Amino acid sequence: MMITTCIFDAYGTLFDVAAAARVAAGEPGNEALADLWPALARDWRRKQLEYSWLRAVTGAHADFWQVTQDGLDWALEAAGLAGNVGLRARLMALYRELPAYPEVPAMLSALKQAGTSTAILSNGSPGMLADAVASAGIGDLLDDVLSVETVGVFKPHPSVYDLVGARFGCDRGEVLFVSSNGWDAAAAAGYGFVTAWVNRAGEPVDRMPWRPAHVLGDLAGIPALAEGL
Repeated sequence: MMITTCIFDAYGTLFDVAAAARVAAGEPGNEALADLWPALARDWRRKQLEYSWLRAVTGAHADFWQVTQDGLDWALEAAGLAGNVGLRARLMALYRELPAYPEVPAMLSALKQAGTSTAILSNGSPGMLADAVASAGIGDLLDDVLSVETVGVFKPHPSVYDLVGARFGCDRGEVLFVSSNGWDAAAAAGYGFVTAWVNRAGEPVDRMPWRPAHVLGDLAGIPALAEGL
């Protein structure tokens, strides 16, 4: 069965989630972030994901914009910056315009030229995703942007992955699902997608019942992988 559709997670996969803290740290007035921004970025991302899982398990859904704010508030307090209202506002604004990783435009272009359907499947709310796609300038390289808000629960709930077949009318085995989150790639593999984990940091494989079929260091090899499957 050939790959007809390539589906991408958004945050951390196509878009650099550390960029908000990194950019803010270099701006006048944010000198307090100069040495703290890497830890802040890690804490922000970690709590953002943890809160999404907890909300999914407990049924207390809120959109990803709220979860992102909650994660940032925790990270700022941990860094001793909880009272810096201006910094908080700036970091949240920067999160709406995260840059894509450098290889993303050429990679998506190659997939489109090969006739492969491309889309985002993300925890992000529709407004967040629209802003990020527009800021990165990749809207014309995507056939759709799918948000979990359609089903009201975060990944890795199976109903999220169901959105792909509903939109593209493809079998699960025709989908190459790409994520920088090991748990996401593993869960999607369990769902029946062919999965590629973009392991930029060289982390260990998550101990889950399923494992991603492919592990890559970045996104540049995705078109060749899709063509060869």
